[in-house]
Amino acid sequence: MLSSVRTRLTSTLLAITIATVLSACSGGDSQPKSGGMPPPEVTVTTVKAADVPRVFEYVGQVAGYRDVEVRARVGGILQKRLYTEGKAVKQGDALFLIDPEQLTAAVDQAKGQLAVEQARLTRAKQEHDRVLPLFAENAVSQKDRDDAVTALESAQASVAAARAKLREADINRSYSRVTAPISGMTSKEVVSEGSLLSPNSLLTVISQTDPIYVNFSMADNDALRFRKLIQEGVLVAPEGGKFDIELRLADGSQYQRIGRMNFTDNIIDPTTGTLRARAEFANPEAELLPGQFVRVFMKGAIQKNAILIPQRAVLSTAQGTIVFIVNEQGKAEPRPIQVGEEIERNFVVLSGLKGGERLIVDGAMKSRPGQPVKPIELAAAPATSASPAKQP
Repeated sequence: MLSSVRTRLTSTLLAITIATVLSACSGGDSQPKSGGMPPPEVTVTTVKAADVPRVFEYVGQVAGYRDVEVRARVGGILQKRLYTEGKAVKQGDALFLIDPEQLTAAVDQAKGQLAVEQARLTRAKQEHDRVLPLFAENAVSQKDRDDAVTALESAQASVAAARAKLREADINRSYSRVTAPISGMTSKEVVSEGSLLSPNSLLTVISQTDPIYVNFSMADNDALRFRKLIQEGVLVAPEGGKFDIELRLADGSQYQRIGRMNFTDNIIDPTTGTLRARAEFANPEAELLPGQFVRVFMKGAIQKNAILIPQRAVLSTAQGTIVFIVNEQGKAEPRPIQVGEEIERNFVVLSGLKGGERLIVDGAMKSRPGQPVKPIELAAAPATSASPAKQP
């Protein structure tokens, strides 16, 4: 922002000077009238085309790898919360205790019913074993034989049903102790101790935070342009689209672990006009928490044969954006250019400059079109290291 403000202020101060320069260039002798004045010193850098790592910046929000709702599976009075809200729990840890008295009574009732059915089965089997030999000797009728067989089968089915009922009662009683289905961070309890629960009542939510997701979105026009640049070969994406992702936290610190993009939607969200994306991070120390906002830096793209120039070398005029170069005769020459994205304190030049030309970085105010200048090489070339770009 500071660099943009500085550029606008510079443009305002230079607008009159440039207009005077251009009118002087077109209306008279380009050489200074005072022949004794030495050429002004200007700082220059040689324009170079190079492959530039690109970084794209977005706003992201942390989300749990899995968010699981913990619900009551049986009804009853919530007796006790067994965990500390907001703390980490492991899979299988006890979270809540539901009053087990009614569930225990259901187990006892099921046991009693099973005992009744087993006694009935015993009598039916005894009758069956008595009648079948008699039927073989024609001592009882076919009906007596069929009744004995039917009674035995019915008793066997009743015992099986009673056992299933007991198994169900045992399972329900075990549900009185609500355990964590996954390891993760707990949230606040939804209902308080002493509340009457019904089956499926929501108790809390557990978020798995290692690994953890970071969701972010890019504007649809940025996404379309990004794809177009890749198709044209101007921008080269990492193999398989596996971008490295870095995070900056709300306090300005850098998250020390590198993430990897693992999802890009193929549908533009019609409500926001954005394309959703997601990255995955290791989070063993629980430094990232679900719901946290972060700055996302997507790394791995390379812009081929890019020309970067310092922002302070670019001037905005009524005729458009220009820079000054030192031509082969050692004179200052204005050059209209077209600039693209901003990368730190540099602009990407889309047209107007080519490799090998000498660009005036500082001292443009002291030079006039066609006037000889004394070029001094800039100590350091424009930065071409990976740096955030506002948009693709």
